[in-house]
Amino acid sequence: MESPRVPDGGAAGQTAGMVLLDGGGFLMGSADNRAYPEDGEGPVRRVELDPFWISPTAVTNAEFTRFVDATGYQTEAERFGWSFVFGGLLPDDFPPTHGVAEAPWWRLVEEADWRHPRGPQSGISELADHPVVHVSHNDARAYCAWAGLRLPTEAEWEYAARGGLKECAYPWGDVLEPDGEHMMNVWQGTFPRHNTRADGWYGTCPVDAFPANGFGLYNTTGNVWEWCHDRFQSDPAAENTRGEPQAPEGADRRSARGGSYLCHESYCRRYRVSARQGIAPDSSLGNTGFRCARDA
Repeated sequence: MESPRVPDGGAAGQTAGMVLLDGGGFLMGSADNRAYPEDGEGPVRRVELDPFWISPTAVTNAEFTRFVDATGYQTEAERFGWSFVFGGLLPDDFPPTHGVAEAPWWRLVEEADWRHPRGPQSGISELADHPVVHVSHNDARAYCAWAGLRLPTEAEWEYAARGGLKECAYPWGDVLEPDGEHMMNVWQGTFPRHNTRADGWYGTCPVDAFPANGFGLYNTTGNVWEWCHDRFQSDPAAENTRGEPQAPEGADRRSARGGSYLCHESYCRRYRVSARQGIAPDSSLGNTGFRCARDA
């Protein structure tokens, strides 16, 4: 389903506050034998990129509010009347809801949407600097069109997320918690029943809550998955070496990168710069957002 057309507006493609990256060649992908073969992280291959601009953070609730106030846009979750919320974020007395068979911690919650990220009883008044969630790929593209920007390609996203480091697992290196310091917002404890909140958060955190990488980008791993422009394919060897977005025949999912606050080593080590997954473009989840890019 294509997103509705919305009037141009917002920053009109201005790059104030964005990071200009020179591009060039980099090694994309991972040879990690603990990765997930079905995700297509490997093989490691050299990709060349033109210069581009990218936002240092994911789009916040405050920014998305300005877009909606200016355009009257309704997200797909709002039009559908429901979205998926992590069950642990619902009140203890929340009425029973349908779950997802393969991932029972996800609950289908009526009236959950970007304004009500933890269900109809919740709001975003205290989450202005948190990433907007419950936005589909189509919603993200609509925001970008209004702002005169676009979603990053997968290659651009990974290049930016690496922050100039070569073949490291994380934006800061290869050690998950260097000197015991938490560097991102992921699940701590035993998933999905007990989160110790050792990293300081349960659910999303502000978009700049942890140190920036070498390029000045925040939270490129953990916190929320981020939509990319590309259609998802599990055979990255089919990509061209220019890192251009791909549209394989019959592909019905879009790529998302970076992992989220729900990632935990016991079931989902996708909090790495090379990690990826494919999601239907009209899907919305309580752990998926996006950041913007633009040609230089």
